Amino acid sequence: VQLQASGGGSVQAGGSLRLSCEASGSTFSRFAMSWYRQAPGKQREMVARISNRGSTNYADSKVGRFTISRDNAKNMVYLQIDSLKPEDTAVYYCSQHAAGWWYSHPIYWGQGTQVTVSS
Repeated sequence: VQLQASGGGSVQAGGSLRLSCEASGSTFSRFAMSWYRQAPGKQREMVARISNRGSTNYADSKVGRFTISRDNAKNMVYLQIDSLKPEDTAVYYCSQHAAGWWYSHPIYWGQGTQVTVSS
């Protein structure tokens, strides 16, 4: 499985970004997907997860400004980030899980896309 994340960039605080992740293979619709992020000097943290059928789960601190979605017909998963803050600056990674439930473990990782938010 190959995962290609895109959509990152440099934005002003208060702006929005939509990250995209395209997955290879024909079994995308069977597996949960998630977005993680890693800020400089910090551990990678989960941002949002989505089951193969579209049930979503967010880290407590991410509820409200982050929206995960998927398009199984296009092998795509998205992360909409609104009201961006400087503390959202990080490399954002998409991952594919081992099963369809969002609480399953991620096993494949993309290369990441950089998001930089300036104040």
